Amino acid sequence: MNESVSRLDLLRFLERVQVGDLARTRQWIADEEQRQAEIAARHAPPPPPDWIVEQGIGVGRRIVAVHQGWCRMSGKRTSPITRDEALRLLAADSGMACQQCRPDTELGVL
Repeated sequence: MNESVSRLDLLRFLERVQVGDLARTRQWIADEEQRQAEIAARHAPPPPPDWIVEQGIGVGRRIVAVHQGWCRMSGKRTSPITRDEALRLLAADSGMACQQCRPDTELGVL
């Protein structure tokens, strides 16, 4: 090793390199966040339907619950329905109303 360069000088050089690397990495992160924000702004998710039905598992997939579209308690097996369909289903069986979002109350079935 060259004796004219001290260990302290080498460590300071290393620090400058690492600071530069950190600045470059932070810029890459900022660029990626900006890119993702632009993509999200272009592809806003559609609004949820007003009413959904949750279907059971198996053959026939019978309807097990009626939810308001925003309800987080609904499962993965859901389908959108109209207000009239929701009213008809709840009039036939009030036990289908979700106990969390209370579509029967919102529809005035109670």
